[in-house]
Amino acid sequence: MKKILFPTDFSEAATNAFVHALEFAKIVNAELVLLHTFEIPVYDSQFFPENYASIYSSIELAKFEMFKDEIPRLRTIAAERKLDHIVIKHRLMDGDLIFNLKNAVEEDHIDFVIMGTSGVSDWTKFFLGSNTSSVISEVKVPVLCIPADAKFKKIKTIGFTTRYREKDKAELRKVLEIAKKTNAKVKSLYVRASNTDVSDATIKEWDKEFAHENVEFLVLPSDEVKETILDFVLYKDVDVLTVITHKKSFFESIFESSFSKKITKEVSIPVLVMHES
Repeated sequence: MKKILFPTDFSEAATNAFVHALEFAKIVNAELVLLHTFEIPVYDSQFFPENYASIYSSIELAKFEMFKDEIPRLRTIAAERKLDHIVIKHRLMDGDLIFNLKNAVEEDHIDFVIMGTSGVSDWTKFFLGSNTSSVISEVKVPVLCIPADAKFKKIKTIGFTTRYREKDKAELRKVLEIAKKTNAKVKSLYVRASNTDVSDATIKEWDKEFAHENVEFLVLPSDEVKETILDFVLYKDVDVLTVITHKKSFFESIFESSFSKKITKEVSIPVLVMHES
């Protein structure tokens, strides 16, 4: 892994996520590319015939000045954590966040995206914010989503959810590589519902194939998939939860508001979203 893209609006949530991005960059020996986007409002030039261009120029200049002022603050955070050796590059782009983010991923050959989610202390709307869900569906590299109140701590256990599909193996291997670099253990969860189509032979095959890796496979029989995932996070002391994206509705079903009523303990951990190969 060489480059991590970190989109930021310089909010408190983004600043918190920046610490995670720095620490993760250290773990995987990568450089950070900071991306800040802004949208210039649309004006009708017939009403501003003389100062039309200057309006745009002044907005761009104001954004640049803010950007310029915020960078030293982030570098100070890096220095305080003794991470100022990490290479940090910057991109200031005008236009839609998702459009610019996709372009930055392609142009800078980004391997990974780390971003903060604003002000959500549980999973109720974790993936339902327009920016987060759009990034997940539009960007085809892994995305690490950091809740606003998830303070960085050493990653000891990475949770991995699977349905024992053949294509999930590639994503599990990627997670195992990350785990090796942070000396973490991977705990894999399959929630076996009553209508399951996964055979015992498939489960045994995975056990055999990954026998020499630092991964523990858990198969929990339950038709309450969402509650079982939550219990898994809580009682297995999971520090980062990995999910493989299938489609946006998958996230909406897991993190819907009705589910939040059943949450008895606040869960605020980073979620690593992998994409189907």
